Amino acid sequence: MSTTASPPGNPERSASDPVDRTSTRVERFLNSAREIIGEKGSIEFTVQEVVDRSKQSLRSFYQYFDGKNELLLALFEAEMEPFVQRIRVVSATGDPLDRLRDAVLLLYEFSSPRRVSEQPLFADFAQRLVADHPDDVTKAYAPVVEYIASIVEAAGEEGLLRPGRPHRMATIVLQTATVMAGRGVGSQPITGDEVWTFCVHAIVPDHIAADRYPTMPTTGRS
Repeated sequence: MSTTASPPGNPERSASDPVDRTSTRVERFLNSAREIIGEKGSIEFTVQEVVDRSKQSLRSFYQYFDGKNELLLALFEAEMEPFVQRIRVVSATGDPLDRLRDAVLLLYEFSSPRRVSEQPLFADFAQRLVADHPDDVTKAYAPVVEYIASIVEAAGEEGLLRPGRPHRMATIVLQTATVMAGRGVGSQPITGDEVWTFCVHAIVPDHIAADRYPTMPTTGRS
């Protein structure tokens, strides 16, 4: 990622201060970054490009953001809000496994490299930052993890899961869908249905998976 040295900004602002996305200036920076990401199809841009596009000053940028990573994190969190609402609508009906399948497929689609605008935020930025800033990425993903965990817990209550901790299973499912979507390139890209099949075998007993999804291969375990 490109980095730009920070000029003297707001001395009272600390790195832990939340970004106020209701500010008109902040929204202009975020919208400018969205436009650049959409045009480039990647997050390889500089802070100066965002500042120039927004027609604001570099000093103003650093009053709200510590740098490019914080700008991207604010964008990532903003994109998560409508996504959580959408995933709730898509997975609102059916039994827990049906709902979980709908959630996994939508999560995979949203994280896919074939998705031009938001994809770099989900598949590229999140995977880059997870090593250096895992707490920030975890916080941004928290609403999705909590919702998927609620579905997994419902599946456990109906005896549809292998023994384990539902919240950890939800995290594994989410990471599998997002990471594999980011790897879904080449002559034979991995599909959302293949990711769902993998997740089913990871968390659902084989005899239940075989009964619910008879076309899936089983390992003989119960």
